[in-house]
Amino acid sequence: MLNLAKDTVAEVIILARELDRATPEFEAFVGGLPSDQQAELVALMWIGRGTFDAEDWEEAVETAIGEATTPTATYLMGSPHLADHLENGLDALGVAARNEEDELY
Repeated sequence: MLNLAKDTVAEVIILARELDRATPEFEAFVGGLPSDQQAELVALMWIGRGTFDAEDWEEAVETAIGEATTPTATYLMGSPHLADHLENGLDALGVAARNEEDELY
């Protein structure tokens, strides 16, 4: 299901919480990910905010690929509560986000 590494998502969550000072790092990190992983980040955020259900993972990823019109980092930064949505998305997929974040701090 989730091909995106948990520590990658944890890094995005940490950077998202620090966007006031970490915008360039966020843009570089997300922009440096392969396009399939960027689509998974968007799908994960959508699941976390309730746009899709966890069982609709493949559809969410396909939609993220098909609807991508702006750089992924820009799109994600425009989402209020991004870090929370990513954490909620991981939780919905059965992954404990807090453990991954704690390991990176």
